Parts: sequence; C-alpha cells; structure tokens
Amino acid sequence: MTATPTAPSAAIPAFCEGIQYFGDRPPLFDQYGQTPVIASGHTAIADVTDRAAAYQTLLTADALRYLILQMTASKASGHPGGFASQAEIYAALTLLGYKNIITEVGHHAPGFYAAMFLDRSLEAMGIYTVQHLRDRFREMHGLLGHLSGYIPGLLNPAGPLGQGQHFAMAAALLHRDILFPVTIGDGGIGEPYVMSSMAHFHTAFPGVTNFLPILVWNGYSQEHHSMVSTKSDDEMMAYWTGNGFEEVVLVDAKDFDDQNQPGPFVDSTRFSFEQRLAFTQAALVATDEAIRSALSGTLTVLIIKQLKGAGVHAYGSKSHNLYAHHTLDNPDIVNALKARALHPDAWQLVRTNCERAHGGPAAQTVVTEFEYPLPPIPTLPLSEYAIGAKQVATTAMGQLVAHVGQADPNFLVTNADGNEASGIANINQALKVIHPTPDELYNQGPTGQVYEPLSEDACAGLAAGLALMGARTLWCSYESFAINGLPIWQTVTQAMAELRRATPSTITLFTAGALEQGRNGWTHQRPEIENYFAAMLRNGNVFALFPPDANSIQVCYEWALTTCNKGITITASKSPLPVRTTFEQTREALRHGGVTLQELPGKGTIVFAVVGDMPLIPVYAAAEQLQIQGIGSRIVSVINPRRLYRPQDTGWETCSFPDGEFLDDVGFDRLFGGDGLLGVTGGASALLEPLLLRSRAPRDVFAWRRGETTASADQLMAFNGITPDALVQRAMTLLGG
Repeated sequence: MTATPTAPSAAIPAFCEGIQYFGDRPPLFDQYGQTPVIASGHTAIADVTDRAAAYQTLLTADALRYLILQMTASKASGHPGGFASQAEIYAALTLLGYKNIITEVGHHAPGFYAAMFLDRSLEAMGIYTVQHLRDRFREMHGLLGHLSGYIPGLLNPAGPLGQGQHFAMAAALLHRDILFPVTIGDGGIGEPYVMSSMAHFHTAFPGVTNFLPILVWNGYSQEHHSMVSTKSDDEMMAYWTGNGFEEVVLVDAKDFDDQNQPGPFVDSTRFSFEQRLAFTQAALVATDEAIRSALSGTLTVLIIKQLKGAGVHAYGSKSHNLYAHHTLDNPDIVNALKARALHPDAWQLVRTNCERAHGGPAAQTVVTEFEYPLPPIPTLPLSEYAIGAKQVATTAMGQLVAHVGQADPNFLVTNADGNEASGIANINQALKVIHPTPDELYNQGPTGQVYEPLSEDACAGLAAGLALMGARTLWCSYESFAINGLPIWQTVTQAMAELRRATPSTITLFTAGALEQGRNGWTHQRPEIENYFAAMLRNGNVFALFPPDANSIQVCYEWALTTCNKGITITASKSPLPVRTTFEQTREALRHGGVTLQELPGKGTIVFAVVGDMPLIPVYAAAEQLQIQGIGSRIVSVINPRRLYRPQDTGWETCSFPDGEFLDDVGFDRLFGGDGLLGVTGGASALLEPLLLRSRAPRDVFAWRRGETTASADQLMAFNGITPDALVQRAMTLLGG
C-alpha cells in the first residue's frame, strides 16, 4: 500500500492528530473492515474463526507497530523491537476481550502505551491524540521509559527481567476467575528464576492456572542472540513441558512465510497479504486455545515465534532501541512508518474495537484500578513483657502474624530459609506451610498460608506482588540472604509511591543478623544490606524499623499493618534478649525516630544512638564504665531512622499517601543533644546518616566492617571494634579527654 504525509482532513479522526503518514485503504477493507468485529454493547469478538476477526486483529497489530515507532522516533529514544514481534498476540488478546495484561519486559513499554492509547485509557492523564502521545513519551509526569504504577490501565511496573511473572501469579491468586496473561521475553527466560518461580507456585497452588505466560520468542535479547535462540520448536515445547506446563501452544511465523526468509525467525509483515492474514488467524486461534486451557485448570504457556523487530525499522537486537540518529527524518524510520501506515478509516475501526474490548478502557476495567477488599483485622493480641525479662522478639511478632493470617484468608507469609530457623515456628504452627504432602510434624499441608520456595526472589516476588495487587503479606528472610529478593521489593515500593489507589504496605521481617551468625561465618554475615535500606529511606515511602526487644517489635508490626503504599522492613534478633522498652515508648519512637532507654548523670554527656538490639549490650557496659569515671551518658534506641531526616532530605511529598512526619530540631536536641554523640550499629553506618547531618556535637560512628567466624556475638562485635572499652575510649576522645 502507498503512504502519504496527509489525508483529507474531514476523514481524519481527531485522535489521529500527530500521525505522520496515512496509507491507502488496505486490501479487502470493503469486505472485512466495514463493521467492527466487536459489536456495540459487546466486549469481545464473537468467533475466532471469522475471517473479519483475523483481518481486524491484523489491522490492530499494525496500528500498535505504527504508534510504537511514531512515538519512540519522536524522541529518538525507546525500545520498539521486542513488542513489535508479538503485536499479533497482544492484538488478539485485546479483541478477545482480555486487558488484565502484565509484562516481565520493561522494554515492551511503548507497545503497552500504544495499547492504552488506542483504548482511550491514557485520556485519564490528558493524552487524547497521537501528538500528545509523542509529546509525553519519556517525559517527566508522562510515559516513562519503562512501565510503572503511574500509567492508567497498566497493572504492573516492569524494569529488571524476571519479575513480571510474580505479578501475574499474585493477581491470579486473588482473582481466580480472571485471566492474567504475562508476556515474557526470550532474554528473560534465560534467567532461571522465571521458570523456577512458576514451578514452585504451581506446586503450591495447583488449582490456580489463570495466569498465562506468553513467551515472546524472537531470537534476540538486548544486544545479541538470545540464549534460547538455538532451540527447535520441539525442544522449546519440551522445555516448558519438562518444567510442569501441561499445555504448550506455539504459533511459528516461519510456517506461513512465502518470501523465503532465511533462518528460523522471520518477519510476518513481509509476507503477502494473504499469508499475513493466515498467520494472524493462526495467532488468534492459538491465543483463544491457550486462554481456554488456562481458564479450565490447565497450566498453559502460549509461545509466539517471530523475528525481533517485525514490522519496524530494523531486525534482531538492532531493533531493540533507538539511538540519537533515529529521528523521524531517518530513512529507516520513514520507510518503516510508511510501510505500516493505515488509512484513517482503519484507524477509526481499530479505535472502536479497542474501546469496546473488555467493556471499556483498561483504565476503567482492570483489577488494579480498584482497591482490593480486605477483611478487618481484630485487635491484635499484644503481650507486654516486663522490663528486664529475656524474650525472643521474632517469636513475639510471630504470635501477631498468626492472628492476622487467621483473620485474613488471603494473607500470605513467605520465607526461603524456614520460619523455624528464625524463631517464628509459631507462624507455621498456626498457618501451616503450603505443601502437597500433609505432615503435622512439619506443620505443612496443601491449604496453608506460608509459602516456602528456596528462592528469595520467589518469596519477595509473590509477597510484594500480592501487596501491590491489594493483599496483606509478610516476607521473612535471614538478613544475609534478603539481598537476593530486594530488587523486586524495591520495584514494588517505588510503584506504590506512584499508585493512584491505596494498597497495603509491603512488610518484611529480617532476622538472624550477622551478630547471631558467628559460627556460620561470613557467608551468613551481610548486614551491609542495611545500606540498601538506608538509601531507600530517602524515597519517602520506605521505613526501616529496628525494634530493640520483644515489646517493641509487636508495636512496630501493629503500626506497619495500619499503613498503606509503603515499604516497611523490620529487623530483629531471634535470640532471647532483655526487654528494654514499653509499648508506649516504641509508639513514641515510631513518631520521633527513637526513644531514650537510659540516662546517667555526670560531668558532660555522651549520647549513644544505637540501631539494633545486640549492639545495646556493649553500649550499656560502656555507659557503666563512663559512670564510674563520673561521665554522664544517654542511650537512645533508634527505632525509626526515617523520622530523623529533615523533610527536605527525602521525596516524601512526591509519594501517594505521603507521610511528612519528621522530628523537629527541638525534639532532635532532646534526644541527641549532648557533649558528644556516638552512633553505634552492628550493621551498616548509612542508617546513622540523619544523626551525622543534624547533630552539632562532636560525633563518631561504630559500625560493621566485615565478617568472620566467631563463637559468639560479643567476639564478632569485638572483631568489628564494637567493645565497651573501645566505646569508652572514643567517648573520652570526643569529650577532649
């Protein structure tokens, strides 16, 4: 077909403003394009074998490709190639009436934006025309380079590979009667945690098959051939079958090629029109088959095999992203746009079908545009222990977690290393580990609420994904291993900061810190993870809590349950330690950042600002030694360091459901004012940053340096220089002694 820069203005729908090229009416339009295949008042095409349905699906795929290239080339930036290779499948899903579509591939963002534009979802953010689409792409408060929670109609953020399937599984678990397709790139499938997380999920929840992985098998990853590009169709199908998938539906563009394209991956847009239509018909039927299979209780995967970059400016990895020279004047861009250009009547037909599909714009119909209903939690059974009594903090919290799970059937606890090892066996006893083999000895059974894959990515992914979708969860981990799950947790907290709806905060419990793991050696000693949290505190919606005892941890968890759209980490020991706070003291610390545990008079005052529980042991001993020398001290437990920043230090005001509470200067001086300040932590020093920024006294820091194998926490702290004698000596130096 030919393409022209303009068309008769009276024939151009208003939303098409900004389209650079229009084409002639496509072949067979008078026969198959006169009436939308989604009838007025309906939500999907009536018959997948209808040739008009395939015809209009093909037009929708080309409309998506055109908009992707028009949008990205307008900024000479972005990623058109990956989505382009699966445009027929996305178009088929849409016309079949399915819009709760998730992706694992952040680089598919332009395609998702094009789809949200076609069904008018983006009008919620003021994008009415293609010109608006071009103007707002990759701009602040516009269409981000990768998907986020900010975009109306899109269900999940997408950036790092290997995350999207968690969102699809979480949504499927909460909405058993809704299909959640999730597109997965063949670059991402090379990462083992994508497949392993789905395999464990299916073992735990065999009846939840209403998530549909769609493998976009196009032969290339970001900069080279994908690692699965050498597999034959049979080998790829066997790979999925071998990983537990009972139904594998594959549509291969090569089977329809009439242009003798070389290699196993071909571009369907180069076929004759009749073969393009045949391929699209096959894609439509395959998509329908996969949907029916997934919704009928069969674990199913849909695979589309088509060359990366099909229908855009380049092929393979060269199509992955645009560079500075890929402007709208670039010959490759111009030729691709002209090749995909549609007639104004075709644009209107596509728009009408996309509007009607699924009952309206995704921004008004998909599950994430509504708050998920939650049952109320009865008053928590808090147990306030006597000051001085030795109690295990994690066990005290476990009692409350069990109560939440018993009140909320959708509540899920995840842990890769085992709850019993973290002093929270009471969670397993009350809620049961999800396992197909019932065994009372191990507190396990098929209907439990404790999810225990041996993967922190899978634990964090399902827990955080469920929270993003609207459910309550708790991710538990050893402090040293949590780093393997934090990327998706961080993704979710950032998305929560942008959401237009309330969702429960994603809450974690990190136990078995380095100081408890002396005999296990440095492999179990990675408290530098706390630097990760310290950096995230500046987001504004992240709170890292460090309760010093069994009373404090209960109040911290009680508070976390009342919050929304936040990421809250609770770090505590699984060892029996002295109770040092009352409930009211922790409630005060949650508001003010910390609480004074002990104040001893003397000439001059050294303030010990302590993050954590075990580091309090040498600090109390140091305070006694200083008192003997007539020097005063104050021990402050820093429980909620986020409150100690100044308001301008964090991005709190940019967050949905903003929390702008910070300790003022008067309150800060009341807690930390003295003649010298020593920040002490058994973890990373970055958590003490607010003190170093605000204190006017001579100050210094004791913190973790590196791991070692030791027989006790005291010995490990000594290896890191955290001893009573060292604290006293540094205090004297600060006082000028």
